[in-house]
Amino acid sequence: MIGFLTGEVLFSDGSESIIQTSTGIGYQVFYNKVLVEGTSAAIFVAHIIKEDSETLFGFGSLRAKKMFEMLLTVKGIGPKSAYNLISNLGVNEIINAVNLEAKGALTKVPGLGAKGAAQIVLDLSGKIDRVKMYSDSNKIVRGGLAPSQRSNQISLEEISYIEEEVTAGAINHHEIMNDTLMACKELGFKEDKIIPIAQKILGANLITKPEQLIHLVLKEL
Repeated sequence: MIGFLTGEVLFSDGSESIIQTSTGIGYQVFYNKVLVEGTSAAIFVAHIIKEDSETLFGFGSLRAKKMFEMLLTVKGIGPKSAYNLISNLGVNEIINAVNLEAKGALTKVPGLGAKGAAQIVLDLSGKIDRVKMYSDSNKIVRGGLAPSQRSNQISLEEISYIEEEVTAGAINHHEIMNDTLMACKELGFKEDKIIPIAQKILGANLITKPEQLIHLVLKEL
């Protein structure tokens, strides 16, 4: 079972990413954040094996992965529904919704009805707080050559983890926003609809170029 991946980001669009490990194999992973292509990344993974398929779901923290696995224990909740819940609400809001029996908060997620929300509250009530024992820190791999450029497999001792939020640094968010507005307006979308979506995406993802933001905004419009 695959539980964690480190490697070079070959592709990432906010829905899925391809991570090439030091062995040269590229793993296609469902991942709800944009990773910078060409850089190194480290993500936790839930490996779902079925008779006719294998699927990888990626998470920024161990806590999110454990929440996903707990949601899979709920009757009627499959991997895609569980991942959709975490992607749309986040771990803390799911915990609060279950503890407060706030089924309406759960039904805000597309595809989850009242019956499914009630089942989540019923099955996870009294035990959902267990996921808080797992780390909520994001893991970022920095420095050195990309894994695909190394001759030998990386050992755990060689990986430098820095538990901190990624900052944009010299990235010009103002320029990225302007380019996104112009592109979306040319497609016929109004500015008052574009701006709040773009701001939400910029706050939740590491965006380094306008093409990434445009792609994600158009998915929301």
